[in-house]
Amino acid sequence: MSAVDLPEQLVVVDVRPGVSMESQSGLQNLRPRIFGALVEPPKTGNRYVAAILMHPTSNFMGHYLLQPLAKRGIACMGLNSRYAGNDTMLLMEQVLQDLGAGVKHLRGLGYQKIVLIGNSGGAALASFYQAQAESLTATHFADGLATHLSAADLPPADGIILSAAHLGRSRLIAEWLDPSIIDEGDPLSTDPRWDLYGDGLTAPFSAGFVSAFRAAQVARRERIEQWVEARLRMLRSNPSGPQDQTFLVYRTHSDPRFLDLSLDANDRSPGSIWGDPRQVNYGANAMGRSNTLRSWLSQWSSKSQADGPANLAKTSVPILLMTHTADGSTFPSTARTWKDAGGTRLEERLVGGGNHYLAGQPDLVTLSADAMQMWISSQLLH
Repeated sequence: MSAVDLPEQLVVVDVRPGVSMESQSGLQNLRPRIFGALVEPPKTGNRYVAAILMHPTSNFMGHYLLQPLAKRGIACMGLNSRYAGNDTMLLMEQVLQDLGAGVKHLRGLGYQKIVLIGNSGGAALASFYQAQAESLTATHFADGLATHLSAADLPPADGIILSAAHLGRSRLIAEWLDPSIIDEGDPLSTDPRWDLYGDGLTAPFSAGFVSAFRAAQVARRERIEQWVEARLRMLRSNPSGPQDQTFLVYRTHSDPRFLDLSLDANDRSPGSIWGDPRQVNYGANAMGRSNTLRSWLSQWSSKSQADGPANLAKTSVPILLMTHTADGSTFPSTARTWKDAGGTRLEERLVGGGNHYLAGQPDLVTLSADAMQMWISSQLLH
């Protein structure tokens, strides 16, 4: 912590016990705790407004917005879910419980107004949470088992900020799955017609090719989903046997927009936000690589309940959308979809030239924090 930083407090929050084998740690399973970092403004009176930054699996305890927002009078907590660093068994409905525990923690400290900041993959989570906090419908997981969620688990927030916001895991996987894979058990099996990183295809891509490519991506996701559901039915036909299993999904990072900047054009550079897209696509660890049958349905399938825009449309609170114009993973069409969902409740601010993580862009971190502080003041402090 530098001399100019405000103190960061370790936050430890107990949540209800998870399910069998959710974690290899017996302690974490039987007495689960989640952890966060809270930065509060200097004490100048009663606590009033606080923000929570949370992602389903990323560690947000060191998020770049914690200090800037606190220095602008807004307490900010970066909170980790029980699945921090490993989404193999992640159930989106369980993460709601974790976020709810964070909201209750801040309410217990005396904060009257809570803002959910959904950054990157946290955007769909924030939307899902608020929709369920306002009207609980997720009584069952996507695989049919009961969630045992209650309204008491999910105290509603007062506003939502979406920043460099993905639409949700189920939409993202449908746009990033590599449709050229032939054999789900062999990451090297390839149909050259759809291999963006082979020698046969070059950008720019025709509209007809992109349309067919997208259809092939959805078809692959449907094949995986059908296999998952059939496997679950087979396992559950024997109640005394295993009820879930792990499996791998290879090559999950193939989108024509990574290579063709004329598609969904913004200020981005070619490639992936994580480096060479071909290397990411073939990586041993990448988005959606390791799963269970249940976690696939909850996170990545068409049956996921965690679709960002669909949930945002069900909320009633004010919304701020921070659009990074040089983002290589959210695009103008992404922002339009969020705006359509939020309607007149949504205000948009452009972060001109902002990459997905605002990496190496301290001036844009300042711009973002200023915009968030002004919006919070206008919406929640009047």
